[in-house]
Amino acid sequence: MKKIICLTLTLVMMAALFAPGAFAAEKTFIMGIDPEYPPFSYLGDDGEYTGFDVEVCKAVCDYLGWDLEIFGVNWDEKLVQLDSMECDCVWSGMTILDSMKEAGYVISEPYYDNTQVLVVKADSGFKSSKDLAGKIVAVQLGTSGESLLNGDLADLAATFDNVLTCDSFLKCFTELQGGAVDAVFVDMPVAASYVAKHDGLAIIDEQLGAEQYGIAFRSGDAELCKAVDDAVQALVKDGTYAKIAEKEEYADIVNNLLFLNADADAEKAA
Repeated sequence: MKKIICLTLTLVMMAALFAPGAFAAEKTFIMGIDPEYPPFSYLGDDGEYTGFDVEVCKAVCDYLGWDLEIFGVNWDEKLVQLDSMECDCVWSGMTILDSMKEAGYVISEPYYDNTQVLVVKADSGFKSSKDLAGKIVAVQLGTSGESLLNGDLADLAATFDNVLTCDSFLKCFTELQGGAVDAVFVDMPVAASYVAKHDGLAIIDEQLGAEQYGIAFRSGDAELCKAVDDAVQALVKDGTYAKIAEKEEYADIVNNLLFLNADADAEKAA
């Protein structure tokens, strides 16, 4: 009888351990980021990772009682590194792609509306994407920008003399400033953040490709995704999310943050 009782207790404990949501206690959550992607994720002057996504993730972990570890991914290999369990998610200004969903990845609720833009030298005279016919354009490997130039915007890309791919957007801008390329194709908030800090650059007033940011989790991690989504919504309700967003360094992205503008949009619709 004692053996039966012990076995029953063991099974109950194991069931509790592996029940949905059981991971929430004493967990180290590994956030996969692009370490060079301001204002969403980047290395601060103090040597610590920061950015809007990083700050929100830290707040989520505080809310859930998790420890946070930040892992810098190779953006072109981000999903491979996610699958190999080097991180629990990819959360770093990541565009939601249908191909990710079709491959089985669990994707969070979208939180940001984004477009792509072209950054050029301010004195270049380029005013539209048409002006870049026969020119060289740089884009970061593994980004939605690269996907667009290979897909929906392939006709535009065909007008360029060449599309140069770099493993980080910083290298793209280095090539632009050094004269090796004529423009950089990049996410609008990243462009705005970089141009604001570097003289001599300008953003062409033309938005190309509408998309949304989300967080990617492995197939089978729907419960983990839901825990994070629910925690983010709790931070929205208690004002923590807005407090992070109102910081000066996030001024260029605040108007496109979906969770902050949901109430205003609902009022307009009513």
